[in-house]
Amino acid sequence: MKMDKLTPLVRSVCVYCGSSPGNDPRFEATAQRLGEIFAAHGVGLVYGGGSNGLMGTVARTVLNNDGHVTGIIPEFLQQKERMLKEAQELLVVPDMHTRKRLMFEKADAFVALPGGIGTLEELVEQLTWVQLGRHRKPVLILDIGGFWRPLLGLLEHMRERGFIRSDMEVRYLVAEKVEDVLPMLEASAKRAAQEGLATAALDERL
Repeated sequence: MKMDKLTPLVRSVCVYCGSSPGNDPRFEATAQRLGEIFAAHGVGLVYGGGSNGLMGTVARTVLNNDGHVTGIIPEFLQQKERMLKEAQELLVVPDMHTRKRLMFEKADAFVALPGGIGTLEELVEQLTWVQLGRHRKPVLILDIGGFWRPLLGLLEHMRERGFIRSDMEVRYLVAEKVEDVLPMLEASAKRAAQEGLATAALDERL
């Protein structure tokens, strides 16, 4: 997918990913490449503040390429996830709820790399908020090596069984190549902005 010039709509992206590297070298390579792309395009990284695993890889790569990193970490995880003190903005918060709220507030879009149960929980929360109409920020699943295919299959199963209805659709993007991430986020953010303007204009006429 061709990379167009970024609009101000996507200035920072929250990345959810594992505090472990996983057992497929493609995962770490993708995290590194994503960090390079963010830095090259002036897109800030918002993430969980640790230096372990894929979290550490994407954050250090952004920093090493003169990009901006915002890390948000709960007090009880400072040692366990080895807080990345080099981040330009590092917020130590009292609990997970505060961490997730600030990550949401500081990001224009969300990307899920491979990860564990914490990554899944954060991703599903954002999908729920989108479904309930609480925000229009793009949520993208980066399906490297088919990692997220079981989840995508489960979501389709929920549709088939009538638990995800057409009037309450779960909206998300799926990319298999890291180079597609920013173009897809930008296009989605533009669509959401246009839909918002159209809705506002309709409300004014009514």
